[in-house]
Amino acid sequence: MLDDVVDSIPYLQVFAARWRTGQIAPLGEPVRSRTVENALRAIGQTMASVGAEDRRLNTRGNIEYRLQQQLKGYKRIDPPPDRVKPIPFQLVNQVNLVANLCNDPMSLAAADLATLGFFFLLRPGEHTHPPTTAANQPFRLMDVTFRYGNQNLPADTANIDQLTFATFATLTFTTQKNAVRNEIVGHARSGHSTTCPVAALIRRTLHLRAHNASPTTTLCTVYALSSTSTTYVTSTILTATLRSALAALPDLGILPRHISARALRAGGAMALLCGQVDSNIIKLVGRWRSDEMLRYLHLQAYPLMMHLAPSMVRGGQFHMLSHQPLPPAVLPLLFAAAEADQQPTL
Repeated sequence: MLDDVVDSIPYLQVFAARWRTGQIAPLGEPVRSRTVENALRAIGQTMASVGAEDRRLNTRGNIEYRLQQQLKGYKRIDPPPDRVKPIPFQLVNQVNLVANLCNDPMSLAAADLATLGFFFLLRPGEHTHPPTTAANQPFRLMDVTFRYGNQNLPADTANIDQLTFATFATLTFTTQKNAVRNEIVGHARSGHSTTCPVAALIRRTLHLRAHNASPTTTLCTVYALSSTSTTYVTSTILTATLRSALAALPDLGILPRHISARALRAGGAMALLCGQVDSNIIKLVGRWRSDEMLRYLHLQAYPLMMHLAPSMVRGGQFHMLSHQPLPPAVLPLLFAAAEADQQPTL
């Protein structure tokens, strides 16, 4: 805890430098400034969790100046981030087309989960099998509800024949990030012959119930055709599925390294944005607390940006009002009014 050290900052600076170069980082490779900052934060939080002093902070509770400057220096020399690209609908549809041809349980499950990730703006850990250390859990069979007419049809108990006619489906959020507990987000049928969020949830439900899955079974669970053994769709599998389907769509202008399961969330948001859906509704569906993601998507969206330059040409042709001097006859009146304002009141 550095209790016997008068000035602990140099120790933290050396730690940060060695973490930065990969000398003591877990993977043994150089890392970026944000990773170094997170490592230092973990140290400070560990100290505070046992009642010790967070040695990163000064007396005002801010990061000490020397550490601030060191982290700023790392940010300046970091390469620009190689962000994933929002996944267009064509790629999600291609995944569904390939899965229907293969008719393999894993391929079909990956296609359904890609569809859900796109339409419901999901993070990978919300619809794929998460690491064992994850605090949240993927959606379960009991979190799905369908609607047909005026009837609500719980996925785990509803009549199978009724489910196939459902026109609306919802997911109930429980431990998912940035979600209000028991918040419900739903979608109607997309009207597309291949890719539809309601149809994807129906297929997932029918697959799980055909194998007598319990209500707590996750949607990413996959049962083999010839046995009761189970596997799971992970974010790695979903990423590989998306990248494989990309090979058939070279005109999208996206490289495989720009594709990941996480990009489905951005892709769904981009689709809503280009569809001129109100930004506040997009934030509600995506559970965003700020406008940062929407700002990033605005700059990436060709349909939104393509008309800006012509609009600026049209709107940029204006004239400033010239300065109009006051008529000489008005000046004595203004001076008289100013003198009257300065007279003391009786």
